[in-house]
Amino acid sequence: MCRIESLQTRFLSLLGQQLPVCAAFMSSSSAFQEEKLRIRQAQLMSRGLPKQKPIPGVKHVVVVASGKGGVGKSTTAVNLALGIAASDQVKAVGLLDADVYGPSIPRMMNLKGNPEVSNKNLMIPLFNYGIRCMSMGFLVEETAPIVWRGLMVMSAIEKLLRQVEWGELDYLVIDMPPGTGDVQLSISQNIPISGAVIVSTPQDIALVDARRGAEMFQKVNVPVLGFVQNMSIFQCPKCNHETHIFGEEGARRLAESLGFDILGDIPLHINIRETSDQGRPVVVSDPQSSEAKAYLKIASEVLRRISKTEL
Repeated sequence: MCRIESLQTRFLSLLGQQLPVCAAFMSSSSAFQEEKLRIRQAQLMSRGLPKQKPIPGVKHVVVVASGKGGVGKSTTAVNLALGIAASDQVKAVGLLDADVYGPSIPRMMNLKGNPEVSNKNLMIPLFNYGIRCMSMGFLVEETAPIVWRGLMVMSAIEKLLRQVEWGELDYLVIDMPPGTGDVQLSISQNIPISGAVIVSTPQDIALVDARRGAEMFQKVNVPVLGFVQNMSIFQCPKCNHETHIFGEEGARRLAESLGFDILGDIPLHINIRETSDQGRPVVVSDPQSSEAKAYLKIASEVLRRISKTEL
């Protein structure tokens, strides 16, 4: 009886010594299985994603986005495209209005009419201020509501991307719709994008959505070039008193918290609004103004950052 108890004691002792080893083995085995599963899931996900295919003739694509509407995204996209075109190192620039439900590029670029079709059965962009432009606004009446479901919108985006004869472009600026939905994902996953510019006002409610927009581009591996802080300050035309109507430096603080930079600040100025409504963007109609110089500075910074990534 004593011998049996002795054997049991020795067995338990040996088992106790081996338990840490077994636990370590089980732990490493579990970690290995989890890593194997993660790799397998990534492989399966990559199969379901469309292959990125460049737009023929287009060297660089820059998307201008915002998490919400009403922050001056389209105005920024137009003046950014014109600012890029003003650079001596750039020969040709295009502007694509991807906001199917609310196209505003036709009015801002003072363009009307339907695009002609080339011998290759591709739409020929309309041209003004040295910029080749394409928008859903050229294909429908200006006041006609576009009441489409998601599949029709995605089909329209595919046509705007693939069935336009852009020719040789150094840069194609895409004015994205507000939000982080199907259109943004489709464009990000279908074509290679050199960088995204996030537009936001300093207002807290706008910053929440701007953060979502920046994080979305990070998830789909689109480099974020930086933030544009729009409507940053208002200067009274009578007394020159400066007021931060939408808050002070909110977009700058958000950009820093996410590890990004501010590409520039755009003031809240009546000249920007009036020239946009008249189809005479401030960069071409008043290039020596402080407002135009703010956009030109942002365009220069975008070019510098993209050229830096090429090295």
